[in-house]
Amino acid sequence: MTNAPLSPLDGRYANKLTTLATVMGEDALLRARVRAEIMWLSVLCTLGLPGVKKLSAAEQKILSNLCDLSAQDVALIRMLETKGYGKIPATRHDVKSVEYFLRLKLAKTSLKDRLPLIHFALTSEDINSVSYALLLSDGVEKALLPVLEKIQRELLKLSRKEAHAVLLARTHGQPAVPTTFGKEIRVFETRLTRQIKALKTQQVSCKFSGAVGNFNAHYAAFPAVNWPRAARQVIGGLNKNRKLKLFLSPVTTQVDNRDTYAELFDNIRRVNVILTDFSRDMWQYISAGLVKQKTVKGEVGSSTMPQKVNPIDFENAEGNLQLSCALLDFLSNKLPVSRLQRDLSDSTVLRNVPVAFGHALVAYESVLKGLSKIAFDKTAAREELAAHPEVLAEGIQTILRAYGCENAYELLRDFTRGRVLSASALTDFIDGLDIPASVKMQLHMLDVETYTGIAQQLAEGNHD
Repeated sequence: MTNAPLSPLDGRYANKLTTLATVMGEDALLRARVRAEIMWLSVLCTLGLPGVKKLSAAEQKILSNLCDLSAQDVALIRMLETKGYGKIPATRHDVKSVEYFLRLKLAKTSLKDRLPLIHFALTSEDINSVSYALLLSDGVEKALLPVLEKIQRELLKLSRKEAHAVLLARTHGQPAVPTTFGKEIRVFETRLTRQIKALKTQQVSCKFSGAVGNFNAHYAAFPAVNWPRAARQVIGGLNKNRKLKLFLSPVTTQVDNRDTYAELFDNIRRVNVILTDFSRDMWQYISAGLVKQKTVKGEVGSSTMPQKVNPIDFENAEGNLQLSCALLDFLSNKLPVSRLQRDLSDSTVLRNVPVAFGHALVAYESVLKGLSKIAFDKTAAREELAAHPEVLAEGIQTILRAYGCENAYELLRDFTRGRVLSASALTDFIDGLDIPASVKMQLHMLDVETYTGIAQQLAEGNHD
């Protein structure tokens, strides 16, 4: 009997999450732990500790190759934890099993004399803290950001393409004034761009300072060594070729403070909120017939109504974005809190960080797919706009104010509010005003398709 997927992330969405699974999955966590342990061993061999030889080039290569865990290596680490291996009993401890794995691998090499240095003076949380920081950095840099940048580019392209496509803007759901579809898309692109920029500057904290963060064991064994500097060397080595950098929190308990986790999660949550807002607006435009969706041959919109082309991509995005936000909000509130010097309630929670990222990534892919299938219906938008000449009331009363009419707002309010107006009725109203002919001409020149301010320039980015 095979293990059926329990979560849609491992089932129907799995093919969308290959990259994320590679950099944030359970195998990735084991690889990160191995990298952290090996980097620490490498640094220890540079400190001039009594009886500890420096690494030769060949030994450095051995350690480097060990970082690339094979499937067999991963299986061995899991076996050490759950069943044991040879004379080693089951550790029932995921970090200790990594230590024993490295001992087994290095026992047959020239590094066998340095086996006591594996996991030297560390607590499991040192390795886990660095490992989860690596996973967060990789998850954002290699999985989330590339898709978000694609969405940003598609929004920018759409906003420029439809910069002049007029649209009836609605506030409180009611006809307001004319705008352009491109400008309204540019709103989302600008918001998203700001959050992407912030995401690229995020840094992830971690700790590497022993049982309760004081380097107690380190200094007991070798009091002359600058151990905080040695810990920084580990992080420096892991930061090579990395855009989202790791850094050491200067003062911690057994666990890192994880305030940067909350900052990172809140950043992603802001991205998700923006895209939720966008998905809902697209749903509204599609519902109103202003945005058309390309049909996909053979695709079923409804199991009983064959004519339907449902906005499923934006609906899928909305649901997954909200689920991701709920998880991210919980993670932001939970992970920076630990009783006294530590409690273990964070352990199972940390394992679910990739789940929050997974639902976000599924949503981002759905937004991209939705964007690839839509087209703005300029004819339908013009027809809707033409049916609401009352949206010129703002312009009329403002021009009258500029002329010096004291009750301009009240005049337009009493004439337009709660009425269905025709263009001819608006013309008659203007003609009946006791104002100079030049001002009447200015009012008559107002048109629903040109009363858009600098919407076109905003859409195109030429508004400075």
